[in-house]
Amino acid sequence: MKLALFGGSFDPVHLGHDSIVKMALSGLDIDKLIIMPTFISPFKSEFSAPPELRLKWIREIWGGLEKVEISDYEINLARPVPTIETVKYLYEKFKIEKFYLIIGADHLATLDKWHGYEELKNLVQFVIAKRNHIEIPQNLQKMDVHVDVSSSQIRHQKGLDELPSEIKDEIINFYQGLKMQERSMQERTESIVKVLDAKKAEEIQVFDMSGDDYFVKAVVIATTLGERHAYSLGEDLKEELKPLGEKFIGTESSPDWIVMDLGDILIHLLSPAYRAKYNIEEFLQKLKTSKES
Repeated sequence: MKLALFGGSFDPVHLGHDSIVKMALSGLDIDKLIIMPTFISPFKSEFSAPPELRLKWIREIWGGLEKVEISDYEINLARPVPTIETVKYLYEKFKIEKFYLIIGADHLATLDKWHGYEELKNLVQFVIAKRNHIEIPQNLQKMDVHVDVSSSQIRHQKGLDELPSEIKDEIINFYQGLKMQERSMQERTESIVKVLDAKKAEEIQVFDMSGDDYFVKAVVIATTLGERHAYSLGEDLKEELKPLGEKFIGTESSPDWIVMDLGDILIHLLSPAYRAKYNIEEFLQKLKTSKES
């Protein structure tokens, strides 16, 4: 059997990975392509996405392709697995006459430091996927991959157009959720205040409602300069906060007010007359005082 192995974190899977898979199937003389997500890379301490989720994404994208086998071998071991160990496992499982090991060009600088490298290079033929204009030695087989994006960029909300369409929304929602968890409530409200202050909102107040009998954890109130200013503030908040992971669940408005619902934070943008008439901050302060007493 002629076999190729393509492993990695796939945190998350992106179109660069997909190009490698398609090129391996069309350009390598193989009977089987094994795609194997790592549990934990020997060169990384943690991941954003758990192993089971990364495995699910991989199965959804490539599980139905001819000659492709999705392997959970390393994930099931639940520990860092050196490549040499996986290669030996596959030699035991299959009768292999030719073994291609597909790696990214960014691994070339440390390849000789891999566990069991001297033995590994005698067991496999390396196939190098080009990346970031890294020069590849002439004696190594290479793949010309033209999608220049990394998983780390996607985890930080960059290069999102390079995600497979089938699972794009799921991946974006997952990493945005993680980013939200990483940011404290104080950091989130400070980001809101920063945008409002920069865009000339007035009398900005933040109420911490996390310890009170209220349906959100924080309320931000600001006075606008008029209806057009309020609308502009709302658009600015969405533009600035969505890249930070905030999700705007709903927005309601009238000529005198806009309420933006972020799930656990409410933002009130009020005209001067409406704010003076209804005095929402007094209501919130009374609620907090009654809770304390």
